[in-house]
Amino acid sequence: MELSVPPRVTPRAFERLAEIGASDDGKALRVAVEGGGCSGFQYQIELDAPAEGDLILEGEGQKVVVDEVSLPFLANAVIDFTEELVGSRFTIENPNASSSCGCGVSFSM
Repeated sequence: MELSVPPRVTPRAFERLAEIGASDDGKALRVAVEGGGCSGFQYQIELDAPAEGDLILEGEGQKVVVDEVSLPFLANAVIDFTEELVGSRFTIENPNASSSCGCGVSFSM
């Protein structure tokens, strides 16, 4: 897999990070891809400090970071924040995923 276009973060996702004060603690939203989940891969989304080698995406004074191993899986993906009746969460629209689980956290390629 090759990274053609890095992931993009929506203004809404950066705004939510600003609301929760992520950068105030030196944290960023880390988006990673790991093996597992019901479809083969799963997203790991958490607040974490940026590390050496991370791709850092910045907006609204906030940061979203992606490690080097996860980057090819997230090429052209869109990281967003959604609010629905069932709750709110950061989401990933990934054009590389051939299918995904109903939970929105697990996918296959």
